[in-house]
Amino acid sequence: MMMKILLCCAAGMSTSMVVQRMEKAAQANDIQAKIEAVSMDEFHERIAEFDCCLLGPQVKYKLKEFQQAADEFNKPVAVINMMDYGMMNGEKILNAAMAMIKQQGAQ
Repeated sequence: MMMKILLCCAAGMSTSMVVQRMEKAAQANDIQAKIEAVSMDEFHERIAEFDCCLLGPQVKYKLKEFQQAADEFNKPVAVINMMDYGMMNGEKILNAAMAMIKQQGAQ
């Protein structure tokens, strides 16, 4: 099963490095995932295509607004752990996204 994970930050730049790390972790663990980084401006038009959205810590103030928008598509939204983001820990961030998707599916 292909997981589709959307990352969202102010401009989509800083998260693109996180995307690369997450893709490496997915490949190493034989996980099929489509991971994409977008700017906040693109969130509303893209969320329906993805299983979940992770926000960069710098835009966590958008969490409530984005979660409300994502709720109509039944998609979970969360903020990436600041430490994992700072250390570009792709594996931990990927695992967090997978847990969100699994939890959403169980509801």
